[in-house]
Amino acid sequence: MTKTSLDKDKIHILLLEGVHQTAVEGFQRAGYMNIRYEKKALPHEELVEAIKGAHIVGHRSRTQLKGEVLEAAEKLFAVGAFCIGTNQIDLDRCRERGIPVFNAPHANTRSVAELVIAEMVMLVRGIGDKNMAAHQGKWMKTAAKSHELRGKSLGIIGYGHIGSQVSILAEAFGLDVYFYDVVPKLPMGNATPLRSLDELLEKVDFVTLHVPDTPETQGMMTRDRIFQTKKGAYLLNLSRGTVVDIEGLADAIQSEHLAGAAIDVYPKEPKSNAETFTSALQGLPNVILTPHIGGSTQEAQYNIGGEVAGKLASYSDTGATTTSVNFPELNLPVKQGEYDRLLHIHHNRPGLLAAINQVIGKSEANIVGQYLQTFPDVGYVVIDIDRGGADLLEQLRAIDGTIRCRVLY
Repeated sequence: MTKTSLDKDKIHILLLEGVHQTAVEGFQRAGYMNIRYEKKALPHEELVEAIKGAHIVGHRSRTQLKGEVLEAAEKLFAVGAFCIGTNQIDLDRCRERGIPVFNAPHANTRSVAELVIAEMVMLVRGIGDKNMAAHQGKWMKTAAKSHELRGKSLGIIGYGHIGSQVSILAEAFGLDVYFYDVVPKLPMGNATPLRSLDELLEKVDFVTLHVPDTPETQGMMTRDRIFQTKKGAYLLNLSRGTVVDIEGLADAIQSEHLAGAAIDVYPKEPKSNAETFTSALQGLPNVILTPHIGGSTQEAQYNIGGEVAGKLASYSDTGATTTSVNFPELNLPVKQGEYDRLLHIHHNRPGLLAAINQVIGKSEANIVGQYLQTFPDVGYVVIDIDRGGADLLEQLRAIDGTIRCRVLY
């Protein structure tokens, strides 16, 4: 059997959108030197051309791995989203083609949580408007409409990794913390879970959103729900741009139902820093608008670069798919002894594993270890054998239902 399907020096890695240098360093430490690094997202035509020869692609939120781009990626065997979200990737199509996708769901948790607290302080003190006035030569020294966070109440919608971090920081500021999540969650500190979204909206002084982009959350904060909040409350959205009705939020600010808002994500965002940004919220009082920077700190990007590159290198080296967002997860043991490792990705059909084992048995190879996980549509099996025939790989690839098969070592 061939020693390996592809030597490391032949594995081409394409890194886009200026992912942190820790990603490059991580790949290099793992022995991968064939790296193309781009500081920005590539235009569509360039991306289609560049991805044709790539085995691993790493990118952030602007690069869309869908449709024509994904179809052009003939050699692609792994994708890394150097961010939290994966909406920019056709996850189902990747899985159907045997391509696991990895991201860094928690690496920028602290960065987002800190910005939430900072913006709450700015909103409750009207810092944004006072800052702008000072730049214009105006002096707005007043305590009117300025308050402390201490003693106020915060409602967190979505009590995952970011929401729970916000909870901890908010409690340290003296806020009474409440949260609502569709999945029961263990409270952090003295936070109180509420039974419904309606109960939360009507109860708290601050509402902060930390939910994923799903069909259930899209448009969740309708105009009616925004006006369901307490009069004089504040709304923050650092989750997904599809969650909040921006026009409804603008109405709530203009009518003074809400005392302020902080928005970091939008239904439609510029594709580059050179493109003009427009929003119905521009120019409104005590509204903080930030350009999707919740997780954009040097610390977060450093952590994301190392984490995602490590996952991609681990998959390429060992076949491990732990924490993949679209693929059966296998956590594999460290190699001990001399044996070959095969990866077989296939349609999840009855009898396929038996067919694989039959081929291996006929080759007189001895199975040292076998690890299998499945999704409803795709199965992933890693097989360690102590020897194999010269044409074993070709025989495995010839099994009906095989999506991809390769030899790691």
